[in-house]
Amino acid sequence: MPPKRKSAPDKATEEAPQLPLQDEVQAALAWLESKSTRRDRENLARFAISTSKFFGVSMANMKVLAKDLGRNHELAAALWDTGWYEARMLASLVDEPARVTATQMDRWCRDFDNWAICDTACFALFDRTPYAWRKVAQWSRRRDEFGKRAAFALLWGLTVHDKRADDESFLQALLLVESAASDERNFVKKAVNMALRAIGKRSPALNAAAVVVAQRLATSPECAARWVGKDALRELTSTAVTRRLATRPRRVTTE
Repeated sequence: MPPKRKSAPDKATEEAPQLPLQDEVQAALAWLESKSTRRDRENLARFAISTSKFFGVSMANMKVLAKDLGRNHELAAALWDTGWYEARMLASLVDEPARVTATQMDRWCRDFDNWAICDTACFALFDRTPYAWRKVAQWSRRRDEFGKRAAFALLWGLTVHDKRADDESFLQALLLVESAASDERNFVKKAVNMALRAIGKRSPALNAAAVVVAQRLATSPECAARWVGKDALRELTSTAVTRRLATRPRRVTTE
């Protein structure tokens, strides 16, 4: 069974004792190790997840443990510091967005060494913090592959989770997308492409703007930019996307 966290007592049961933080970390690591399989170890290579310290545990099992542990900022920090791939994935799932700082985001971003850690931290945690938009702009100027990918993975996550953001925020972000589209590195250009496609599926106005950007990129003399533009155009102008946007209720704004 997963290591149990402290739970609120009720009238019928007495509260279980809380494990010291480091004991809880060790219990989580032991549980993860017990779920290691050869297939999951091989899947890391199969899905181009390059990491040097790993057990080989499925995301489904990591989510089971995360649900059992619940949100806990201190535990997340301690799990991250172990350096284990699965522990860092778990940290991204159990940390508390309201307690994440900009400094922490930069520190974790510097530690990103594969696309799965990068994307999970951005999709499950960072895009729910008040610093998300600031980090998109800052990280888009990073030189390391996964740090720069993080900017566009985060932007991609914001298209889904930031329900309050207006179209103007994403229109400005398209400038960053277009600027980064010529980056030839595989994990950067794929994130740029996904961010462009995600923006273009958020609203009819953003679809029109994203299509214009994609069309420009599709005629670029640079190979990476052409790939980003052509691939995005196929989806953004598809019947499925245009129909979905046509039936989406318009957002009502007040002066």
